[in-house]
Amino acid sequence: MDKVMRMSSEKGVVIFTKSSCCLSYAVQVLFQDLGVIPKIHEIDKDPECREIEKALMRLGCSKPVPAVFIGGKLVGSTNEVMSMHLSSSLVPLVKPYIC
Repeated sequence: MDKVMRMSSEKGVVIFTKSSCCLSYAVQVLFQDLGVIPKIHEIDKDPECREIEKALMRLGCSKPVPAVFIGGKLVGSTNEVMSMHLSSSLVPLVKPYIC
C-alpha cells in the first residue's frame, strides 16, 4: 500500500491503468482534453501488479483500474470521474494541474 500511496502522489493527477483497458484509455483522453497531462502507471507492466491491484481495492476502488488520484487523493474509477465531469465538478478539481 505504501508503494501505491507514493506513486499516487508523484504528480497532481495520477491514473493507474492496464495497457489493454479501454476504460483506462477513455479516462486518460478525458484528462488530456481538459488540458491535464496525468502521470500514467500501467500496472500490468509492473512486477508487483497483483499487490498494486490489492492495494487499490483496499483503498476503495470498486475495480483496480482505472484508478484516478487527484492531489494524492483517490477520486475513483471511470464512473466517478465521468459523473464528476458531467456535473461540472471535475474541472475545478483539476484546474491547478492544467498545463
